[in-house]
Amino acid sequence: MRFEGGTMTAARLTTIGITLASVMVLAQTPKQPDWKALEDETMRHYQAVLRLDTRNPPGNEHIVAEYVKQVLDKEGIPSQIVGSDMKRPNLIARLKGNGKKRPLLIMGHSDVVTIDEAKWKFPAFSATREGGYVYGRGTVDDKDNLTASLMTILLLKRLNVPLDRDVIFVSESGEEGSSGIGIGYLVRDHFPEIDAEYCLAEGGGVTRIGGQVKFATVQTLEKIPRGIELVAHGISGHGSVPLKSNAIVHLAGAVAKIGDWRPDIRFNETTGTYFRKLAAISPPEVAKYYRDVLSTDPKTQKAADDWLFENEPRHSSMLRTSVSPNIIQGGYRSNVIPSEAKATLDVRALPDEDPAAFLEQVKKIVDDPA
Repeated sequence: MRFEGGTMTAARLTTIGITLASVMVLAQTPKQPDWKALEDETMRHYQAVLRLDTRNPPGNEHIVAEYVKQVLDKEGIPSQIVGSDMKRPNLIARLKGNGKKRPLLIMGHSDVVTIDEAKWKFPAFSATREGGYVYGRGTVDDKDNLTASLMTILLLKRLNVPLDRDVIFVSESGEEGSSGIGIGYLVRDHFPEIDAEYCLAEGGGVTRIGGQVKFATVQTLEKIPRGIELVAHGISGHGSVPLKSNAIVHLAGAVAKIGDWRPDIRFNETTGTYFRKLAAISPPEVAKYYRDVLSTDPKTQKAADDWLFENEPRHSSMLRTSVSPNIIQGGYRSNVIPSEAKATLDVRALPDEDPAAFLEQVKKIVDDPA
């Protein structure tokens, strides 16, 4: 899942304190570290990795892997840098336990998506702190998890926490669209080194309201990303003579139809359980919508879905295979009508979605031979 904005992203500084606190509860050790010093250290590492430009493409994740390895080496934690492309490698570290249980894997990915530098209040790789926030590409996707995982393994080592399982830390490359060099490579060529009973990564999270933890989410299913291209064809001509066949006009109409369309709601065991549990712990005025969206009455369900789409769009997306038009290309001069225009749709399919059948639905929605 991706929640990083296109212009700038920020992560609450309190997140780190809560993450570290959870580590201590899990460890169940009486020894308490200097939390203030750890907050400062965590922020130092967080800002350091945020300032490393690993936009993908091209990636260059080796600069993060090398930084993390230096930190681990100073602590005496064994690690290795591995990869099919050593400019884009992964890092694997391991703390040994007594082996009573299978390992725990904690991880974050070191690459980030590209940026439009003109849209940023602060430089995207400055990790500027202002008003209780840190600004930078990767603050919430995914160098926050990377830093939290790093600090977790450092604390377990420093506090000499007795472990009944190995703890593995992975800094993964290539997550943003080139996973063959990242988790794909690790599974194929280094699976014994990362094989674990559980993995803590970015697929879940903790929700806080007013600074108080309300609930934690655990991912049990994942949507499948796919792309659809809409290509409109028309007659090229001079812009001084508008044409009915204008490819951009046809494409704009198709994109508008897709934007207005919400595919049917389809619950599975995961999403049904999620909304029922969410309704049970939410304030009455919000819980109503979580219950109503489960209703078998179409009008009741639609009203709840409309509210979620307006107020909690990520929950609306969770109910269905989602589709979002994200790229439009067309034209090359202001006075020339182009013969072709193209839009790219980002589809996140429910696990049991039939992609061919969904494509046919899209064609019916567009309903334009051009």
